[in-house]
Amino acid sequence: MPRPRIGITTSYEDQTQKLSHYYVRAIEAAGGLPLIVPVLEADDSVTEFTDLLDGLLITGGPAITDGLIGDLPTDLEDTDPARVRSDKRIFDAFTARPIMGICYGMQFINARAGGTIYADVMAHQTGTQPHSYARGGRQHDVELTQGSRLHDIFDRDHLAVNTYHVQAVAQIGRGLRPVAYSPDGVVEAIESEDGRLLGVQFHPERMLDVTLPLFKDFVDRCRHA
Repeated sequence: MPRPRIGITTSYEDQTQKLSHYYVRAIEAAGGLPLIVPVLEADDSVTEFTDLLDGLLITGGPAITDGLIGDLPTDLEDTDPARVRSDKRIFDAFTARPIMGICYGMQFINARAGGTIYADVMAHQTGTQPHSYARGGRQHDVELTQGSRLHDIFDRDHLAVNTYHVQAVAQIGRGLRPVAYSPDGVVEAIESEDGRLLGVQFHPERMLDVTLPLFKDFVDRCRHA
């Protein structure tokens, strides 16, 4: 059986696309065929490219600016508008097939569903600890909601994760639900009620010794979508 074809979005800066190999390795290790998503401008190009894919992985990035609560802090840049436009086109064209979002990707999914994003979660959610390594954040536990897909994947109530974010989900978007929290109450994962969308705030591609089951589940869902 052919491997599911998983599109992976990239960062974009100074007319150049870049992609951490961690994402490629994770999809390949899980049994998927990684395909890099180009930054596309034409709607017909988007349609033809998405027709090639069985699943979509929206990777990390700088700042989300849609649905923003507060102003961006000085240590966080907004995402190049060319990437934002391309990500929106790809996401909106990608109906009925599974999508996973990581960090920026999770926030992007929430914003597309009409949810809101804290520009700086430490400034806008009382009692929040640093969640960025640059600000002193370190690995921490997250509590997985029983009955969620994420809980079923790992078959445990808690998971130790890395942390690289300044922004965080505030109001949950339509059709989504929070399924993991850090000890200070920050939303660490969301999933859609129909199971098609899954987003995590941490970076599972960097901890495959623990999180490979997450990618295997995603690739398997893409295989049967």
